[in-house]
Amino acid sequence: MPHEARAVVALKKGAPVEVLPILVPDPGPGDVLVTVQACGVCHTDLHYRDGAIGDDFPYLLGHEAAGVVEAVGAGVTDLAPGDYVVLAWRAPCGQCRACRRARPWYCFDSRNAGRSMTLLDGTELSAALGIGAFAEKTLVAAGQAVKVDPSARPEAAGLIGCGVMAGYGAAVHTGGVGSGDTVAVIGCGGVGNAAIAGASRAGARRVIAVDLDEGKLDAAERFGATDTVNSRGTDPVEAVRALTGGHGADVVIDAVGRPETYRQAFYMRDLAGTLVQVGVPDPDMRIELPLIDLFSRGGALKSSWYGDCLPSRDFPVLIDLFLSGKLDLERFISETVTLDDVEPAFAKMQRGEVLRSVVVV
Repeated sequence: MPHEARAVVALKKGAPVEVLPILVPDPGPGDVLVTVQACGVCHTDLHYRDGAIGDDFPYLLGHEAAGVVEAVGAGVTDLAPGDYVVLAWRAPCGQCRACRRARPWYCFDSRNAGRSMTLLDGTELSAALGIGAFAEKTLVAAGQAVKVDPSARPEAAGLIGCGVMAGYGAAVHTGGVGSGDTVAVIGCGGVGNAAIAGASRAGARRVIAVDLDEGKLDAAERFGATDTVNSRGTDPVEAVRALTGGHGADVVIDAVGRPETYRQAFYMRDLAGTLVQVGVPDPDMRIELPLIDLFSRGGALKSSWYGDCLPSRDFPVLIDLFLSGKLDLERFISETVTLDDVEPAFAKMQRGEVLRSVVVV
């Protein structure tokens, strides 16, 4: 029997979101029903609202969440009602060519729930990133629900589900930051600061934070930045070069995802350095670079999909780091809000006033 729940829905492109009653079906084979406790407000949800990701409206927004398993479907053996979980938008299938090559963090056929959530009139909802967690309850594939230590409060734990994992993994997994490396991070929002925290923990000897906002640069220092560059009045490429003996950084992480920041990141690298793009660009954005510079500067240009993480492996590790005081998830939380406050939270995020607003359900 379907479960009625309040949820945040984007009915049409660019329109303010609405809090509406929805129907969440019982879990089918391989699925789990989750009672959501907290969900972070992420730029990706705003992209969905604005039609920058797709046109499959109406969208059920929210994806960066923690909660408790309420019921499991047939064939689910590794989760049970009462388990405390963080939701992941990657659930490796085990069968695609990436999974068969032992690279499940690139899974090309990630699992989602087999049944759709709907409006009361039966209209099917497209769940953001296959999750849809700005809701009192949601239905996901069992592989999307990762069991973690219940000692971590949901407001903090849920952040592992997207922004923190994306940034941390961009440094540690995609960028391969190691002991003694120099790192620059462009954009010091939630993802960028998670990248700073990851680079610092990986042993980087210098972590340079680049942003237009002094408040965000101050926060970056608390996450482990050794140096800051305000690019509003300074050429960030020259500033990073000056801080690295004239060479540039070994790894540069673009946590903004705009053509101008990508170009800065490209020239901010040392020769044979690595550029990691983790900021999500709009579909119509383009980048043009001289081909001779691509050839002569060498190195690697990488995109980081979800921090190249494997949720079943990485989520429990990051939660353990949090509980042991080695990763301060609480510092990412700027405010807690309700389901009715998501639209104002989007506005605050666009104005750069918060690292993360977190919806407490």
